[in-house]
Amino acid sequence: MTNEIKPNVYAVGAIDWDRRLFDELIPLPDGTSYNAYIVKGSQKTALLDTVDPKKTHVLLDNLVRAGIQRIDYVVAHHAEQDHSGSIPDVLLLYPEAKVVTNAKCKAMLMALLRIEDDKFIVVEDGQELSLGDKTLKFIFIPWVHWPETLGTYLVEDKILFPCDFFGSHLASSDVFVKDEPMVYECAKRYYAEIMMPFRTPIKNNLKKLEAFDIQIIAPSHGPVYQRPQFIIDAYKDWAGDDVKNEVVVAYVSMHDSTRDMVEHFVGALIDRDINVRQFNLTGVDIGELAMALVDAATVVIGSPTVLVGPHPTTAYAAFLANALRPKTRFVSIIGSYGWAGKMVEQLSGMLGNLKVEVIEPVITKGVATDKDFVSLDLLADKIAAKHREIGILK
Repeated sequence: MTNEIKPNVYAVGAIDWDRRLFDELIPLPDGTSYNAYIVKGSQKTALLDTVDPKKTHVLLDNLVRAGIQRIDYVVAHHAEQDHSGSIPDVLLLYPEAKVVTNAKCKAMLMALLRIEDDKFIVVEDGQELSLGDKTLKFIFIPWVHWPETLGTYLVEDKILFPCDFFGSHLASSDVFVKDEPMVYECAKRYYAEIMMPFRTPIKNNLKKLEAFDIQIIAPSHGPVYQRPQFIIDAYKDWAGDDVKNEVVVAYVSMHDSTRDMVEHFVGALIDRDINVRQFNLTGVDIGELAMALVDAATVVIGSPTVLVGPHPTTAYAAFLANALRPKTRFVSIIGSYGWAGKMVEQLSGMLGNLKVEVIEPVITKGVATDKDFVSLDLLADKIAAKHREIGILK
């Protein structure tokens, strides 16, 4: 099935309704899509990106049914296989086609897909490629989320094809965004799981895109934005430095000691007008946790002690937060131990990528006492004071 975005610009990618895990790591509760686009000029035709290898047959069928008899260029915005994996099959069907990309992406594609050197045309940042009455202008947007990523601006139609930038994992028959709140949540999950570690490059690339008159954004996952400022503003908010009056409390408890501490502590935070997102890490959707980390001013990890260290599940949560590098300002730890423990030192040591202030943890031996609950109240007081200092709590 092909879908027209503008005259002679078509979506020809594939919807993956059933995929529930990406990179064997990221939950996909709403499936995903692998978007590819045909741009037909008066003289040349370009295919922008391909699809995941498992959906190659869908892409090729769409091209044939659309009557695409010749492809002159295959623009590879990104070497990751969900976008590039079908290039070898496209080149078999359209042997005259050349792969257009930058030097970094070319090297990756040669390594990942064994595409021959003479099949490439290497472009520079800002370079243009004429299709006749349509012009492709290439924009280097590195580290969203790989170092080689580039986008394409279709000059005459004012369409930006930014690959993963602004994408959303969402399987939908809608070519264009119709339900903005739903797409917002899917795009925020996508940002949280994939883009958040690259906040600084994202801010730089958002600034770079201000030079272009963008009327449509056609990403490589999810529906096409006919109101591009909607997703641009969302990215400016997510990637910006402002945090919200929110505390993420991520915990696991083996014998209810830590659970009792968490429940008291969360109640104390709520009493102090602080918004809380509480996550039991046993079976948590890491996408939901990642989304909560996007805006939270404070993260508190609750853990029992296992063989003098943190529970492995909380260690994983700390590892995840460290990898995602949210703009969180403050961190603390609560929990209990039996005979001895280095939980605090080990968890703190796993958060080295975060530019945070560590607020003194509350750790108890065995079950919490009245004194420990008072300490948890004091921790809530300290967090409230920190939130006031940065102006997010009145």
